[in-house]
Amino acid sequence: MIPVNDRQKAKEFYLKLGFQVLVEAPAAHGETWIQMGLPGSDTSISLASFSGIICETDDIEAKVKELKEKGIEVGKIDNTPWGRFAWLKDLDGNSLCLQQN
Repeated sequence: MIPVNDRQKAKEFYLKLGFQVLVEAPAAHGETWIQMGLPGSDTSISLASFSGIICETDDIEAKVKELKEKGIEVGKIDNTPWGRFAWLKDLDGNSLCLQQN
């Protein structure tokens, strides 16, 4: 995730760089989730008010269970219209998110 002050202005900037909008959907607190990627790339960015890394998984429940068995604290799984998410922090407090579409 890339922290931005104005998601729409940031979206226009990244469009000029050649990125495409992959997801643009309502998010929590009246905000908009914008996820963008370069054509042909498996990597994407999300324009947000905070920073962190999103790791996609095909089975979020299995991945959360696996991490908890390794002693890693993982938050509850949030179900939204645009995917399922579970958050955790690394040893330095950086946010990481598991996402299942």
